[in-house]
This record gives sequence, C-alpha cells and structure tokens, in this order.
Amino acid sequence: MNSPAGAALRARAARVLAAVLGEGRSLKAMLGQALPAVQDPRDRALLEAICFGALRNRRRYDYALSQWLAKPLAARDFPVHCLLLAGLAQLDALGLPAHAAVGATAEATRELGRAPLVGLVNALLRRASREPLPASKDLAISSSHPDWLVAALYRDWPDEVAAVLDANNRPAPMWLRVNPGQLGIDRLLRSLREDGLAATALEALPDAARVDDPIPVERLPFWHTGALGVQDGAAQLAVHALAPGPDDRVLDACAAPGGKTAQIAERLYGGHGELLALDIESRRLARVTETLARQGLDYDRVQVKVADAAAVETWWDGRPFDAILLDAPCSATGIIRRQPDIKWHRRADDIPALVAQQARLLDALWPLLRPGGRLLYATCSVLRDENEHQVDRFLAAHADAAALPLDARFGRPSGAGRQRLPGEDGMDGFYYALLQKKA
Repeated sequence: MNSPAGAALRARAARVLAAVLGEGRSLKAMLGQALPAVQDPRDRALLEAICFGALRNRRRYDYALSQWLAKPLAARDFPVHCLLLAGLAQLDALGLPAHAAVGATAEATRELGRAPLVGLVNALLRRASREPLPASKDLAISSSHPDWLVAALYRDWPDEVAAVLDANNRPAPMWLRVNPGQLGIDRLLRSLREDGLAATALEALPDAARVDDPIPVERLPFWHTGALGVQDGAAQLAVHALAPGPDDRVLDACAAPGGKTAQIAERLYGGHGELLALDIESRRLARVTETLARQGLDYDRVQVKVADAAAVETWWDGRPFDAILLDAPCSATGIIRRQPDIKWHRRADDIPALVAQQARLLDALWPLLRPGGRLLYATCSVLRDENEHQVDRFLAAHADAAALPLDARFGRPSGAGRQRLPGEDGMDGFYYALLQKKA
C-alpha cells in the first residue's frame, strides 16, 4: 500500500476533497470524474470510502488537527490539509492499520507537489495511529455538523437530535424497487440471498428490498433487464402517498433523477393515464429519460420536458391534472448520510430562499389541479420551515385546499403531514403532505 499506486490513490482522494471543500464542488460530481480513472474495483471502493469518511467526520478531524498543529497550514497547502483528512479517515472511520495507511498517505504529499511536508504528514498520522484523536465537548464538533444545523435540529426535533446526528454519519443501505409487472419481490429476495446479499423486505413497501451492504448496480440480479431500480424507501413512499390511478393525468413537477417518475409510469402502464415529467435542468432531465428507457417505461403517454414548473405559461396546455407530485427543491438535510458534502455546502441563509422557491411552486401548480384532485408536497428535508410550516402557510392561504390523512408508514405527525427522520427503518429523512382540492 506504500507503492506509487497507493500514494497516487491518496493524492486523488485529497484532490477530490479539496474540490468539494475548497471550491464548493459536488462530491457526486467529483467522484464521477475520479472513479473511472481508477482501474481496480477495490481501489475505486477505497477511494470512495476515504472521501465519504473524511467528509462525514470533517469537523472532528479539523478539530484534532487544530490541537496537534502549532499553527494551521498555509492556504496554498489546503490540498495537504485534505490529505490529512483522508489519512485520518483511513485510520479512524475505515479502521485501516497504520502500515496500510500512513506511509502511502505521507508519500502522497509528493504527488501533490508539497514534498517538504512529507515529514509533517507522516508524524501527524503516526500520532493518530497511536493516540486517540483530541475530542471536543461541543456537540457540533464531536458530531461533525455545522453549528447552524445542530441549532435547527434542537429547535425542530429536540428529542431526536442525537439520533439524527448519528444517522447522518452512518453509511446508507441500498434500496431496490421492482417493477411488479415484470418481477416479483419474492423472486428478487431469493436471488439476492443466493448471491450472498442480506436483503430485507418491509410490509409498508411491498415492491421494495433493502440491501444493507451496497454493491455496484451492475452486479444486481435483473438490473440489465430493466425490472429493477435503485431508490430509497422514503422516496418510494412519496408515490404510495399520491397513489395515482392507471387512468389519471399526472404531473411530476421536479422529476430528476427519475425514480419516482418511473414508479408513476409503472402505475399508469396498461391504463389510459398520462404522465408529464418536468425538470428545470436539461442535464438532470437526461437521467430521467435514461431511467425510463432502461426500464422500458418510455411509452407514448409519458412525456418528459425541460421547464420551470412554476412558469406555468411556458409549458401547460390548459388541461387539468388529477394528481401532482411536487418533490420540491430543498435543503436536502434528510439525505446527508448519502451526500455528506451537504453539511459543508448548505448554509443557514440558504433556507429562506428555498422556502420562497417552494411556496412559488406550490402556488403556481395548485390552479392546475382539477377539483377533487390531489397534490403531494414532499421534500428530503428535516426542517419544519420547509415542511410543516410551509404547508401551514399554504393551507391558510388557499381555502379550497384540505389536507388528507397519511398513516404511520409515512412517519410521525408533523402539522398537516408526516415526517420521516434519517435512519428510521433504514430510510432517508423525508416529509409528505397530501393536499386535495375541494370540489
């Protein structure tokens, strides 16, 4: 592991982390660029695990380094700081032995063009391999979360703060969904277990299976037949809450990446219903189109269009919808376990703008619903301003709107809707409110 290849891998991890933490780049995007250049699948898995471990524990590691360094590294050496985060992640989060992590990580300093710091990196990581990391009594630091988010959780979920913080720092399972017209869940579970994968089914999601140790999708049985999709259980529940019928005219207002679009298309297949899927970004909408095509759901009554859902005049043909799914843009604070960079990219002052955007979408789409029709408002946020308070505002402003009850499958009561918190039943954090237009 002290080979040039081992050092190059650690340097690649440091560059990914520097782009995410220093330039505000997306971890998903940066790994999408970095992973294909790594030939060995074991090395790809290690690179990904190092980056996730470093970002999940970033603040805790920053604190430890601040206690051990006489002075912070210079700004030009930020990639070396990220290399130290990668080294600590190997020793702490991944539990690698020192001989497998320290030498290769120290040598990676040369790969970053900062050879004079090899000794410093080596000494710090050797120390980390012998001593416990310095710990802070500050919960935000010890849980590696930003101050503003910990404060928001104390405000919104005072009894659940520790559980949410812990869930955010744990790896997420892989959730699968079968197209029931092509594949039965029992057959999928048998195939997964025959392949040595522990798979669990939930009564609340009859077409879903949870795999606690994720694998590349290409290794999944039935993946290449299109009978299977990867979609968190909480996201799957959104379509269960909306419950579109086979003859409904349905709008998926913010469709990317397309899991829920495919799920709706499955429900309409064989009926006379129509589905219009919108997204404001053509690049993201391409993923929706790919998902539908892979699963054989790109039939003629499913339309995909690039549009701002709130700019109704640019895309609506004047025909009302029976059902609308608004999975609104949000803080994504319910999916931090899948995207740990959210902790470091999101700011407290982002929330008012997101709340305004959500309100704009709700107000714009409501007139498009027929009397008696249903709109599901959903987010992958755990913040009440985006969820419960948003729906309260909407109901107060629209006398023709009524909230329909949702059962305990959808989480705990939260105002007119239901809230799932991260990790509950192995699912992401998600909010659901089902609204009906009075006849």
